[in-house]
Amino acid sequence: MENFKMVAKTLFGFEEILEKELQVLGAQDVEKGVRMVSFKGDKGFMYKANLALRTALKILKPIYFFRAYNEQSLYKGIQGVDWSKYLDVNQSFVVDVTLHSDRFNHSQFVALKTKDAIVDQFRDKYGKRPSIDKDFPDLRINIHIHNDQCSIALDTSGNSLHQRGYRTATNIAPINEVLAAGMLLLSGWDGQGDFIDPMCGSGTILAEAAMIACNIPANINRREFAFEKWEDWDNDLFDTIIDSLMKKTREFHYTIKGYDKAPSAVEKAKDNIRNANLDEYITIARENFFDTEKETEGPLHMVFNPPYGERLDIDMERFYREIGDTLKQGYPGTNAWFITANLEALKFVGLKPSRKIKLFNGKLESRLAKYEMYAGSKRTKFQRREEE
Repeated sequence: MENFKMVAKTLFGFEEILEKELQVLGAQDVEKGVRMVSFKGDKGFMYKANLALRTALKILKPIYFFRAYNEQSLYKGIQGVDWSKYLDVNQSFVVDVTLHSDRFNHSQFVALKTKDAIVDQFRDKYGKRPSIDKDFPDLRINIHIHNDQCSIALDTSGNSLHQRGYRTATNIAPINEVLAAGMLLLSGWDGQGDFIDPMCGSGTILAEAAMIACNIPANINRREFAFEKWEDWDNDLFDTIIDSLMKKTREFHYTIKGYDKAPSAVEKAKDNIRNANLDEYITIARENFFDTEKETEGPLHMVFNPPYGERLDIDMERFYREIGDTLKQGYPGTNAWFITANLEALKFVGLKPSRKIKLFNGKLESRLAKYEMYAGSKRTKFQRREEE
């Protein structure tokens, strides 16, 4: 099987971890861009990338490049592809458009022009045309225009890869699965210790943490990928790839815990963890984080997504001060990371973060902040050193 170029799309701030994921998976010619990483691999690797990558939103397969200065050159460029190679006249398709161009400023218009060019080509050839289906198309076509550079790609994934397939129930401010996985990887979580999410909501961070710890492919629970409807779909190859990935899963010898004070969140989280077949690794309890303390010996890794006040009505200042107090008093020997879009609120934690990473949660600019809670306070360490 021959290698071809692919593009993995990701969230801002995850380019480096996605690049590393691709290298570890065995991709060739890996190159990092903005919110994307390009690479080369064969059809089997395309299946593998969709199944295994934790921080990719989509895997695109570029098939044609041209320059588009206006609607005529756009139409002509789209017709430069022999669409019968990818699509049957009785099938359906949909067009997704991304624009960074002064020449074109309406994605709807570009999608319509693209559709016209494809449909006209079929009508001229066969006197019939494929139909449009926005929900369950046989082929998803991705048009990307940057200035006058236009690239046409086939979407190998279908729905965004953050839709892992295990989350049926969410609470009011859920965190996207790709964002959760990326935060965990940025925090250095590798499954070599105990883990806690003290405000676990619907359990997304817990599920992603367990899959990283056990090296379980991120999208093993997903029902379908776009490439399964392609002409060259190879079911046996796909099964072989799944088997080889599942052989690389590993044992986990520590604890993963989730707390939430809302009974409804606890129930939803338990359902989602069960759906993901991860309940043997994760325990979830109804607890208010501010009344808890560390229960395990040795280092503890903590990652959570506290409420921002965007959708939840809380007293920000008091809430973030309590986060700081709880960490200080109850969680020695803990690396605590949390994400917030309330950049002001970080001032109230009363601790100095050792790292702050800029990310986006949806459209909200956020910070992933790290607080290192030492086993003894820093001060006593230094005093001891002086006394010695």
